[in-house]
Amino acid sequence: MTAQGTVPVPGAVRVIIPALNEEAAIALVLRAIPPGVAEVIVVDNGSTDATVAVARSLGATVVAEPKRGYGAACLRGMAALAPDTAIVVFLDGDFSDHPEEMGRLIDPVRAGSADMVIGSRVLGRREKGALLPVAIFGNWLTTRLVRLGWGFAYTDLGPFRSVRYGALLAMDMQDRDFGWTIEMQVKAVNLGLRILEAPVSYRKRIGKSKISGTVLGSWRAGKKILWIVAREWVRRRAL
Repeated sequence: MTAQGTVPVPGAVRVIIPALNEEAAIALVLRAIPPGVAEVIVVDNGSTDATVAVARSLGATVVAEPKRGYGAACLRGMAALAPDTAIVVFLDGDFSDHPEEMGRLIDPVRAGSADMVIGSRVLGRREKGALLPVAIFGNWLTTRLVRLGWGFAYTDLGPFRSVRYGALLAMDMQDRDFGWTIEMQVKAVNLGLRILEAPVSYRKRIGKSKISGTVLGSWRAGKKILWIVAREWVRRRAL
């Protein structure tokens, strides 16, 4: 036990990166990942460019998930995790996140003081224009709804996050597309997990967003996120 009464978490750290046509960015992402990570799993979500070849050339494990969807790719990455995994980091493949800041997310879980750490772009430093207005509003609305429904004050739905592997399995993640991040966050509250947010930096992504970069994508994502919030709130009330 540490002085704070927490139990350190031994075992391997593995990173899951969903990727769809990230040829221009994936090398930058992989090269910026700090030492100490046992394995990086790049989940190819149907790329038609050289994403797979670049990732493999830099030592990443590449697995395929032909069914399009962010959540589907994350679930496929989870299925590829080795049994000695202790901490799982989710990271985007477009170089909008700063992989070198990964320690901010891993260290509290490794020390046993948190089960999940969300990288908050709201609390951190953002390049101007990195978060589009629709994403800023969606974050604001969703986190307010979670605060009202669950009493937990998230600031962001940022995809850059670390989770203790056992806690991740306990969440029984199901969503296969836009609702993945909010499903994880409300399920973590429902389970009484120890949740922290850490400020992370954020920059304009390389390439076009598959979600907030289009009106249709933004609408579909927003609708799905609100549906997940409503569904999990009903389930919470039923407990």
